Amino acid sequence: MKTLAYLAGATVLATAFAAPAFAQSEIATGANATGISQVNERLNDVEEAVRDDFNRSADAYRYGTPQQRQGVFGSVALTYAGRTGNSDSQDFTLAGRLSHNQGPFSQSVGLLLEYGENNSGDKDTEKTYVIYEGMYSFNDRFYAFALGRLTTDALASDPVSLAGDQDFGALDGRLKRDAYFGVGPGYRVINNDTTAWRVQAAVGVRYTKAVDVLSVDAVDPKTGTFEYVSNTEVGYLLSSRFYHKINDQFFITNDTDYLTSDTNDTATNELGLNFKMTDAFATRVSYKTEYVSDRAIRTDNTLGVSLVYGF
Repeated sequence: MKTLAYLAGATVLATAFAAPAFAQSEIATGANATGISQVNERLNDVEEAVRDDFNRSADAYRYGTPQQRQGVFGSVALTYAGRTGNSDSQDFTLAGRLSHNQGPFSQSVGLLLEYGENNSGDKDTEKTYVIYEGMYSFNDRFYAFALGRLTTDALASDPVSLAGDQDFGALDGRLKRDAYFGVGPGYRVINNDTTAWRVQAAVGVRYTKAVDVLSVDAVDPKTGTFEYVSNTEVGYLLSSRFYHKINDQFFITNDTDYLTSDTNDTATNELGLNFKMTDAFATRVSYKTEYVSDRAIRTDNTLGVSLVYGF
């Protein structure tokens, strides 16, 4: 249900925030052998994470449907790595997104496939993710949205996918299928050049199919494989997105989500202080509180700092 809260709370499509440019560097001769390439890839990951942090805080839908590309467009990316020698393994990833914008209606579908084999040549990853996001603005105040997600794990009951942990008990509760779909309305309470506050509510249905290892009838006597337990439940979501610009260099955001269902209650609140001093220097400080009712320690708090300087 924790995952469901994150997905249901993200009710806007990603948009760009004016963040500083990062310096680009060529890969030096010998970089692969000396390990420089691996470090450089990690640097890129950190830079992209900082960009994403700023992008989420900007919330381009705070004033209504932004100017955006019309019609149908998308992208596809794939990676493959096959290794032989000291280890025989391979990894494959395919990601694609198809979007369609027409007037006040915007929607997108995303697909992610992950496949991997370990050093023994056995499959240890075989997952599929599909997401859907849609938004329709009736006017500058009132809008409706829809969210959908499907996750499948073909190896949920296979101990090989436990990355070295061959304890069958660790398989219990792993999700073979996890699907969610929700719809609801949204309303912009405040909507001016300096302050924007929008609230929204949704009702959604989540379906899960989990591995059953610990019960008496866990193993199917005909096939010798583990049984699965299916569960369908309704969740109700309330969300708030607040934005206030102090000046051209400083704005404050506060995002709140509350989800209740038969499984538990989940609430998150994130306060963000966003500074953009120049086109080259920006920083964001955030404080996030997450509450889950059925955890031993119900509340987690996270302080985040993102700083970028380009020259």
